[in-house]
Amino acid sequence: METREDNGDVKVVGGVGSNSKFPLSFWEVAVASTVLLGFVVGLLVVYLTMPASDYSFLKLPRSLQELQILRVHLEDYTSDYTAQVLLGYCMVYIFMQTFMIPGTVFMSLLAGSLFGVFKGVALVVFNATAGASSCYFLSKLIGRPIVFSLWPDKLQFFQNQVAKRRDGLLNYMLFLRLTPTLPNTFINLASPIVDVPYHIFFLATIIGLIPAAYVTVRAGLALGELRSLGDLYDFNSIATLFFIGVVSVTPTLVSKSKS
Repeated sequence: METREDNGDVKVVGGVGSNSKFPLSFWEVAVASTVLLGFVVGLLVVYLTMPASDYSFLKLPRSLQELQILRVHLEDYTSDYTAQVLLGYCMVYIFMQTFMIPGTVFMSLLAGSLFGVFKGVALVVFNATAGASSCYFLSKLIGRPIVFSLWPDKLQFFQNQVAKRRDGLLNYMLFLRLTPTLPNTFINLASPIVDVPYHIFFLATIIGLIPAAYVTVRAGLALGELRSLGDLYDFNSIATLFFIGVVSVTPTLVSKSKS
């Protein structure tokens, strides 16, 4: 529910799903349940099939140094237990993305280091999309008070922009994914609150994350040469991503100017 003020801005009043008994539709529940079931089954398979060993090195990396140590230990396991490492990687990435745990950039670097560019990009985009979807559904259920308390002004801005760009919403969401206009965590949480349909959210996520995933995964091939996360995005990389984002939103701007 929303009200329009005299200056044309949209002010959020009601809530997503305020006219329904349950905020998630049947197919959204099905998708969310599938992600959750896959997460549980994957962890169980990894736990039951990995050999007995000392896994004290397994922890979420918080620095490049910790990531390099983790990579060294995982390289041997990746060659002998590829399926288990893949499953474990996916479960951890989706969990971090779902519950907004910082550090997914390290997981993206690790994908490039362990699996190469092609497999690494596919893994990162798949996991980031699955995790973002889980976060979307979770926010649709319980996220409204969190987003309102943490980012009230940013939420108002996002709501206004979504309302103005309904006819070209996919282009706008692609623009947001491709550029640092709004943080991805905020987009994941706020999208269901400002009534961004899930199919638009999904398409913008799975397509829009590819360029940034490629940059990060490719950097993982030379993990030992990185000295800081700032080395990931030089001026050319940022300019390229921003250019792609501008191109994605151009059709919407053109159609508005003609109408």
